Amino acid sequence: MKEFRFRIVLVLALIVLAIYLLYPTYADYQNSKTIDKLLEKRRKELIKENPDMTKSHVEGILMVVEDSLLNSKPSLLKNREKRIKLGLDLQGGMRVVLEVNTAQLLAKLAKNPDDVFRKVLKEAEDESTLSNESVVDIVGRKLKDRGIRLSRYFGTIRQSDSEIISELKKDVEDAVTRALEIIRNRVDQYGVSEPTIQRQGSRRIIVELPGIAREEEAKQLLQGTALLEFRLVKEPDFTFAIMNKIDEALAKSMGTYVSDTTKNTSTVTVNDSTLASDTLSNKELSEEEFRKQHPFFSLALIDPQGRSADAYVKEDDMNKLRLLLNRPEVKKVIPDNIEFVFSAKPVGQQDGKNVYIMYTVNKKPELTGGVITDARASIDPNSSSPIVSMTMNSEGAADWARITGANINKRIAIMLDGRVFSAPVVRSKISGGRSQIEGMGDLDEAKLLEIVLKAGALPAPVDVIEERTVGPSLGEDSIKKGFTAVVIGYLLVGFFMILYYQRSGFISALSLTFTILFILGVLAGFKATLTLPGIAGIILTIGMAVDANVLIFERIREEMATGKTVKASIDSGFSRAYSAIIDSNITTFFTGLILYQFGTGPVQGFALTLMIGIAASLFSALVITRLLMDIMISKRIKVTIG
Repeated sequence: MKEFRFRIVLVLALIVLAIYLLYPTYADYQNSKTIDKLLEKRRKELIKENPDMTKSHVEGILMVVEDSLLNSKPSLLKNREKRIKLGLDLQGGMRVVLEVNTAQLLAKLAKNPDDVFRKVLKEAEDESTLSNESVVDIVGRKLKDRGIRLSRYFGTIRQSDSEIISELKKDVEDAVTRALEIIRNRVDQYGVSEPTIQRQGSRRIIVELPGIAREEEAKQLLQGTALLEFRLVKEPDFTFAIMNKIDEALAKSMGTYVSDTTKNTSTVTVNDSTLASDTLSNKELSEEEFRKQHPFFSLALIDPQGRSADAYVKEDDMNKLRLLLNRPEVKKVIPDNIEFVFSAKPVGQQDGKNVYIMYTVNKKPELTGGVITDARASIDPNSSSPIVSMTMNSEGAADWARITGANINKRIAIMLDGRVFSAPVVRSKISGGRSQIEGMGDLDEAKLLEIVLKAGALPAPVDVIEERTVGPSLGEDSIKKGFTAVVIGYLLVGFFMILYYQRSGFISALSLTFTILFILGVLAGFKATLTLPGIAGIILTIGMAVDANVLIFERIREEMATGKTVKASIDSGFSRAYSAIIDSNITTFFTGLILYQFGTGPVQGFALTLMIGIAASLFSALVITRLLMDIMISKRIKVTIG
């Protein structure tokens, strides 16, 4: 046995290592069953105690309970981190394909864009969806056809069109790379276990989020551009004057303008507060006449006391108002340095319809979210409402102190992605670079905003191209069927080998067991993700593993038929089978390598387990099978080859 000592120690060491690596998976499986029972018990208690509680609220509480259970014992969390990861198809969750909106990135980069540029950009965006040509190339071509140089909107006048196109393509490439990293940071902070985030093609990103239950929340996490801005809200006197000019311009264009001085009021009740549109009319008007003579104020209702210039707009009227504000005659009376924006959340209801606030703010922000270094979601102890507290860097803190100091008793709108979350009044100079956002519906929304702010703003909007959801029950069913397929495949192959090759077949079946053990051990050791195609790769490996044994046993049979001893036949059989075994497995391994390199998602999962399986099966066939046969011969145990 001394001559086999090294091989015995090597094989035993690898078996012990594989078991050690797989133990966290086994332990986590046992712990998960216990935790699931506790969570189910807690779910029933919550529903019984609070029958009106929403499903999302219950799930949110259970998530907190599960986190506390895992954190109560470090070993539980450690086992979960080291277990074999399950892919989306086995665990359930979301798969989203995102595409960076190149057209909006170009609109953002353009200098002094006009109607011609916007038309060209829209045409290019539509055309790019029907071809593989990039938006940058299409825009360059269309502008050239119109006799317009790219330097009109991008770069400098000294640069040629080809140089500008090259720079724009680099900007697009950088934007996709930054978007990939920002999405990765957001997902990591969100706490998704075993996410898969990878790039596909020139501007697409594939995100797989196993175990995600809240689909809309996940989409908001991935798509939110997180453009945070602090803008000054215009004074009421200034805003009222602009609104009256808009109303007059619209009425004149419609031929319904009346220039008398009698006040007429249209009111709406929001949260028990009566608001009104102050307009000018020579008589009390009917509702229909009022709409005709005052098209703007019939949609935008203001405070009749003049305490604020905020306009209140019904949800159904928001798009109508946007269209009116974009009319040429209206744009002429609106100063270039202001903008009308809406609140992120409704402030009340009227006739069963949500009502939003329309603010008048400076178009240029006083400060942007680039200065934010940290964000924390919490509950305001004074108002019991969710808030997000923000901390700025030194440069941002200095600017914030200057801005607040110069605008005491004025309002500053805190905007995210073009929507106003809150517009507090500055009571005093704010030093230290601290501020907060209000207006979130609940703490979950505040936490989501915290994550998005901390991860940073996307360089360009991303669109959802494809979305697929896998339920946890479907994933569990896939695990059961996959496991059943592996067991049946193993039993059928093992039974055939024992039946056909007798004792040698039993050795082959035993080495096949070690092959599966090594595959799972390697997956656990490298924290790889097991997918349904990965299970298919394991099943294929089972067949390929016995293929090597079949080659060896047939070679041994041929040698024994020539009259050689069993030991000599085994030595010769192994040596003559080496080349065929190595050749066939190496070519398959390289095929798997190519699939892994150029494939995505399920293809990579299949390729990974196939490559690991090939390495494990070669070791089992050439080392373990040979070792067992050599030990049997040294112990004078009869070796039969059928």
